[in-house]
Amino acid sequence: MQPSLTTVDPAEVAKFEVMAAEWWDPRGKFKPLHMLNPCRLDYISRQIAAEFGRDLGAQKPFEGLRLLDIGCGGGLLSEPMARLGVTVVGADAAAGNIPVAQVHAAQSELEIDYRHTTAEALAEKGEVFDIVLNMEVVEHVADPLSYLTACQTLLRPGGLHICSTINRNPKAFAVAILGAEYVMRWLPRGTHEWHKFITPDELCGLLEKAGLSPIDRKGLVFNPLTWSWSISDKDLSVNYVTASSKPK
Repeated sequence: MQPSLTTVDPAEVAKFEVMAAEWWDPRGKFKPLHMLNPCRLDYISRQIAAEFGRDLGAQKPFEGLRLLDIGCGGGLLSEPMARLGVTVVGADAAAGNIPVAQVHAAQSELEIDYRHTTAEALAEKGEVFDIVLNMEVVEHVADPLSYLTACQTLLRPGGLHICSTINRNPKAFAVAILGAEYVMRWLPRGTHEWHKFITPDELCGLLEKAGLSPIDRKGLVFNPLTWSWSISDKDLSVNYVTASSKPK
Protein backbone atom coordinates (compact mmCIF):
# COMPACT_ATOMS: atom_id res chain seq x y z
CA MET A 1 0.00 0.00 0.00
CA GLN A 2 1.35 3.43 -0.95
CA PRO A 3 1.87 5.81 1.98
CA SER A 4 0.12 9.14 2.33
CA LEU A 5 2.04 11.79 0.41
CA THR A 6 0.85 14.83 2.36
CA THR A 7 4.34 16.30 2.76
CA VAL A 8 6.43 13.73 0.89
CA ASP A 9 8.26 15.09 -2.15
CA PRO A 10 8.29 12.23 -4.72
CA ALA A 11 11.47 13.55 -6.35
CA GLU A 12 13.28 13.44 -3.00
CA VAL A 13 12.06 9.89 -2.34
CA ALA A 14 13.33 8.80 -5.76
CA LYS A 15 16.85 10.02 -4.94
CA PHE A 16 17.11 7.73 -1.93
CA GLU A 17 15.39 4.78 -3.64
CA VAL A 18 18.29 4.69 -6.10
CA MET A 19 20.80 4.55 -3.23
CA ALA A 20 18.89 2.06 -1.03
CA ALA A 21 21.13 -0.97 -1.51
CA GLU A 22 24.21 0.95 -0.36
CA TRP A 23 22.96 1.87 3.11
CA TRP A 24 25.29 -0.47 5.01
CA ASP A 25 28.42 0.14 2.91
CA PRO A 26 30.60 2.46 5.05
CA ARG A 27 32.53 3.47 1.92
CA GLY A 28 29.46 3.95 -0.27
CA LYS A 29 27.08 6.83 -0.90
CA PHE A 30 26.09 6.95 2.77
CA LYS A 31 29.66 7.28 4.03
CA PRO A 32 28.87 10.71 5.58
CA LEU A 33 26.10 9.19 7.73
CA HIS A 34 28.32 6.30 8.84
CA MET A 35 30.93 8.84 9.93
CA LEU A 36 28.34 11.05 11.65
CA ASN A 37 26.41 8.21 13.30
CA PRO A 38 28.43 7.86 16.55
CA CYS A 39 28.06 11.61 17.17
CA ARG A 40 24.32 11.54 16.45
CA LEU A 41 23.85 8.49 18.67
CA ASP A 42 25.71 10.15 21.55
CA TYR A 43 23.49 13.23 21.38
CA ILE A 44 20.28 11.23 21.06
CA SER A 45 21.17 8.89 23.93
CA ARG A 46 22.07 11.74 26.28
CA GLN A 47 18.88 13.64 25.48
CA ILE A 48 16.69 10.57 26.05
CA ALA A 49 18.47 9.72 29.30
CA ALA A 50 18.05 13.28 30.59
CA GLU A 51 14.40 13.60 29.54
CA PHE A 52 13.27 10.23 30.92
CA GLY A 53 15.67 9.88 33.86
CA ARG A 54 17.49 6.84 32.50
CA ASP A 55 20.95 5.50 33.45
CA LEU A 56 23.15 5.12 30.37
CA GLY A 57 25.29 2.69 32.31
CA ALA A 58 22.46 0.15 32.43
CA GLN A 59 22.45 -2.80 30.02
CA LYS A 60 19.25 -1.66 28.29
CA PRO A 61 18.71 1.88 29.57
CA PHE A 62 15.74 2.69 27.35
CA GLU A 63 13.68 -0.43 27.96
CA GLY A 64 9.96 0.32 28.09
CA LEU A 65 10.15 3.33 25.78
CA ARG A 66 8.69 3.37 22.25
CA LEU A 67 10.59 5.20 19.51
CA LEU A 68 9.80 6.19 15.93
CA ASP A 69 12.73 6.63 13.56
CA ILE A 70 11.05 8.57 10.74
CA GLY A 71 13.04 8.48 7.52
CA CYS A 72 14.91 5.46 8.88
CA GLY A 73 16.66 4.61 5.63
CA GLY A 74 18.58 1.37 6.02
CA GLY A 75 18.35 1.46 9.83
CA LEU A 76 21.63 3.14 10.79
CA LEU A 77 20.03 4.67 13.89
CA SER A 78 17.19 2.18 14.42
CA GLU A 79 19.58 -0.69 15.12
CA PRO A 80 21.72 0.95 17.85
CA MET A 81 18.57 2.31 19.48
CA ALA A 82 17.08 -1.20 19.54
CA ARG A 83 20.24 -2.47 21.23
CA LEU A 84 19.69 0.13 23.95
CA GLY A 85 16.37 -1.52 24.78
CA VAL A 86 13.86 0.81 23.16
CA THR A 87 10.99 -0.60 21.06
CA VAL A 88 11.68 0.77 17.56
CA VAL A 89 9.40 1.49 14.64
CA GLY A 90 11.39 2.52 11.58
CA ALA A 91 9.41 4.29 8.87
CA ASP A 92 10.45 5.49 5.42
CA ALA A 93 8.58 6.86 2.40
CA ALA A 94 11.10 5.17 0.08
CA ALA A 95 9.87 1.60 -0.30
CA GLY A 96 13.27 0.30 -1.41
CA ASN A 97 14.86 1.18 1.93
CA ILE A 98 12.58 -1.10 3.96
CA PRO A 99 13.72 -4.55 2.74
CA VAL A 100 17.34 -3.44 3.10
CA ALA A 101 16.68 -2.45 6.71
CA GLN A 102 14.68 -5.63 7.43
CA VAL A 103 17.37 -7.95 6.09
CA HIS A 104 20.14 -6.23 8.03
CA ALA A 105 18.12 -6.25 11.26
CA ALA A 106 17.48 -9.97 10.85
CA GLN A 107 21.21 -10.57 10.29
CA SER A 108 21.90 -8.56 13.44
CA GLU A 109 19.26 -10.56 15.37
CA LEU A 110 17.29 -7.41 16.20
CA GLU A 111 13.50 -7.03 16.32
CA ILE A 112 12.59 -3.77 14.58
CA ASP A 113 9.22 -2.93 13.10
CA TYR A 114 10.08 -1.43 9.70
CA ARG A 115 7.27 0.09 7.64
CA HIS A 116 6.90 1.77 4.26
CA THR A 117 4.82 4.70 5.48
CA THR A 118 4.90 8.37 6.44
CA ALA A 119 4.55 10.45 9.59
CA GLU A 120 1.14 11.62 8.41
CA ALA A 121 -0.14 8.09 7.81
CA LEU A 122 1.05 6.95 11.23
CA ALA A 123 -0.61 9.96 12.87
CA GLU A 124 -3.87 9.19 11.06
CA LYS A 125 -3.76 5.69 12.57
CA GLY A 126 -3.38 7.10 16.08
CA GLU A 127 0.14 5.75 16.69
CA VAL A 128 1.85 7.22 19.76
CA PHE A 129 5.52 7.24 20.74
CA ASP A 130 7.71 8.42 23.60
CA ILE A 131 10.42 9.55 21.19
CA VAL A 132 10.44 10.64 17.55
CA LEU A 133 13.77 10.75 15.74
CA ASN A 134 13.60 13.05 12.74
CA MET A 135 17.16 13.04 11.41
CA GLU A 136 18.15 14.69 8.13
CA VAL A 137 14.56 14.52 6.82
CA VAL A 138 12.96 17.95 7.26
CA GLU A 139 15.10 19.45 4.46
CA HIS A 140 13.64 16.92 2.02
CA VAL A 141 9.89 17.35 2.61
CA ALA A 142 7.50 19.55 0.65
CA ASP A 143 5.90 21.27 3.67
CA PRO A 144 8.12 21.36 6.80
CA LEU A 145 5.45 22.80 9.12
CA SER A 146 2.82 20.18 8.21
CA TYR A 147 5.44 17.47 8.53
CA LEU A 148 6.62 18.65 11.97
CA THR A 149 3.00 18.95 13.09
CA ALA A 150 2.49 15.29 12.17
CA CYS A 151 5.61 14.40 14.19
CA GLN A 152 4.20 16.32 17.16
CA THR A 153 0.89 14.46 16.87
CA LEU A 154 2.79 11.17 17.09
CA LEU A 155 4.28 12.07 20.49
CA ARG A 156 2.58 11.39 23.78
CA PRO A 157 2.47 14.37 26.19
CA GLY A 158 5.95 14.72 27.66
CA GLY A 159 7.48 12.98 24.64
CA LEU A 160 10.80 13.91 23.05
CA HIS A 161 11.40 15.02 19.45
CA ILE A 162 14.94 15.12 18.07
CA CYS A 163 15.48 16.76 14.70
CA SER A 164 18.69 17.37 12.76
CA THR A 165 19.14 19.23 9.49
CA ILE A 166 21.43 21.67 7.64
CA ASN A 167 21.73 25.41 8.15
CA ARG A 168 21.17 27.84 5.26
CA ASN A 169 24.14 30.16 4.75
CA PRO A 170 27.14 30.44 2.39
CA LYS A 171 29.28 28.12 4.51
CA ALA A 172 26.60 25.40 4.53
CA PHE A 173 26.29 25.71 0.74
CA ALA A 174 30.06 25.36 0.37
CA VAL A 175 30.33 22.38 2.71
CA ALA A 176 27.09 20.43 2.28
CA ILE A 177 26.61 20.90 -1.46
CA LEU A 178 29.88 21.91 -3.13
CA GLY A 179 32.09 19.95 -0.73
CA ALA A 180 30.03 16.81 -0.10
CA GLU A 181 28.49 16.46 -3.57
CA TYR A 182 31.04 17.94 -5.99
CA VAL A 183 34.47 17.80 -4.33
CA MET A 184 34.40 14.75 -2.01
CA ARG A 185 31.60 13.07 -4.01
CA TRP A 186 30.21 11.58 -0.80
CA LEU A 187 26.69 12.14 -2.14
CA PRO A 188 25.24 12.23 -5.66
CA ARG A 189 24.87 15.71 -7.12
CA GLY A 190 21.43 17.10 -6.39
CA THR A 191 20.94 15.21 -3.09
CA HIS A 192 20.41 18.53 -1.33
CA GLU A 193 18.62 21.65 -2.50
CA TRP A 194 19.79 25.00 -1.15
CA HIS A 195 16.36 26.56 -0.83
CA LYS A 196 15.18 23.70 1.42
CA PHE A 197 17.87 24.26 4.04
CA ILE A 198 16.55 25.73 7.33
CA THR A 199 18.31 27.99 9.82
CA PRO A 200 18.24 27.03 13.54
CA ASP A 201 16.00 29.99 14.38
CA GLU A 202 13.62 29.07 11.56
CA LEU A 203 13.47 25.45 12.71
CA CYS A 204 12.78 26.41 16.32
CA GLY A 205 10.01 28.70 15.10
CA LEU A 206 8.51 25.86 13.07
CA LEU A 207 8.75 23.50 16.03
CA GLU A 208 6.89 25.98 18.22
CA LYS A 209 4.20 26.47 15.57
CA ALA A 210 3.86 22.68 15.41
CA GLY A 211 3.13 22.57 19.16
CA LEU A 212 6.56 21.56 20.47
CA SER A 213 8.79 23.29 23.02
CA PRO A 214 12.47 23.54 21.97
CA ILE A 215 14.78 22.59 24.83
CA ASP A 216 18.21 22.25 23.22
CA ARG A 217 20.19 22.78 20.03
CA LYS A 218 23.76 21.87 19.17
CA GLY A 219 26.06 21.90 16.19
CA LEU A 220 27.44 18.75 14.58
CA VAL A 221 30.90 19.76 13.39
CA PHE A 222 33.21 17.91 11.02
CA ASN A 223 36.97 18.30 11.52
CA PRO A 224 38.82 17.58 8.24
CA LEU A 225 42.14 17.29 10.08
CA THR A 226 41.05 14.51 12.45
CA TRP A 227 38.40 13.24 9.97
CA SER A 228 35.85 13.10 12.78
CA TRP A 229 32.62 14.68 14.00
CA SER A 230 31.94 16.35 17.34
CA ILE A 231 29.08 18.10 19.14
CA SER A 232 29.43 21.86 19.56
CA ASP A 233 27.57 24.27 21.83
CA LYS A 234 28.42 27.22 19.57
CA ASP A 235 29.04 26.15 15.98
CA LEU A 236 25.69 25.49 14.29
CA SER A 237 26.90 26.91 10.98
CA VAL A 238 26.39 23.76 8.89
CA ASN A 239 24.91 20.62 10.48
CA TYR A 240 22.93 20.95 13.69
CA VAL A 241 20.49 19.02 15.88
CA THR A 242 17.61 20.13 18.10
CA ALA A 243 15.66 18.57 20.93
CA SER A 244 12.11 19.58 21.79
CA SER A 245 9.37 18.23 24.00
CA LYS A 246 5.61 17.95 23.75
CA PRO A 247 3.97 19.80 26.65
CA LYS A 248 2.27 17.54 29.18
